[in-house]
Amino acid sequence: MNKPARPQPEPRDAYRAFRTITTRWMDNDQYGHVNNVVYYSWFDTAVNAHLIEQGVLDTAKSEVIGLVVETQCQYFESLAFPQAIEAGIRVAHMGSSSVRYEVGLFAEGAPMTAAKGHFVHVYVDRATQRPVPLPANLKQVLEQLQCPK
Repeated sequence: MNKPARPQPEPRDAYRAFRTITTRWMDNDQYGHVNNVVYYSWFDTAVNAHLIEQGVLDTAKSEVIGLVVETQCQYFESLAFPQAIEAGIRVAHMGSSSVRYEVGLFAEGAPMTAAKGHFVHVYVDRATQRPVPLPANLKQVLEQLQCPK
């Protein structure tokens, strides 16, 4: 039986948009590096900040919101406080009501990811929590983040 290929770090040009995130003292765990749960927070921060800046997400008022239904992270190098992190984002798949975002975390200026992962948002009506088609303005922003096939 063939084993799947071991995940590998990726270069910066694999991502479409970037956001700088500063580590905090509390991000380090007792082993002296950023705790794994913080990486997931950075994924969420990078994507949602981009959507807010692009004018397609208002966390208090948007009628359509994204709920995370799946997430994963692969680690290649340790990150620690004090360090600036650069989060690269891209869209790997866009369905009728869902999006797979992929995020690469880079130590500031590093050519390859220290970690990479993904999460899937299902977009729902805020009031009913039922899936809805992606709004046209959101689709436009997501298309700019898509990876070439």
